[in-house]
Amino acid sequence: MSLTFAACCDPDGRVHGLPTFPWRLAPEGLATRRQLRALGLRPGGQDIAGQVLRPRFRRGPLTAFLYRIDRAKPVRPMTPAKTAALAKANAARRTCPACQMDAGYVIPASLGMCVPCAYPEGTHQSAA
Repeated sequence: MSLTFAACCDPDGRVHGLPTFPWRLAPEGLATRRQLRALGLRPGGQDIAGQVLRPRFRRGPLTAFLYRIDRAKPVRPMTPAKTAALAKANAARRTCPACQMDAGYVIPASLGMCVPCAYPEGTHQSAA
């Protein structure tokens, strides 16, 4: 379904079922999840209040749902248990399965191990 810029403007929701606005032209008082998060808020169980659509060439439109800012709730604070679990998960992503060392970065999924293990000294050719 290819949309034009004008087809993305449906503030009454007759065509799309939700109030729809062109990309970057949502009215004041509505925000996406990312915008709410930047304000320290979350949707908090409220229904979707609208959407913004951005037409794309040869593909379906990008859609972002909008929520009312006045009904949004504050983000829940991070508990010590969640902080510890997140630290443990990130440490597991940095640990090389071959040498069991902390690489200091997230191990690339394409390699499956840290760079020194994936390219040992003898087989790595440098560009000269």
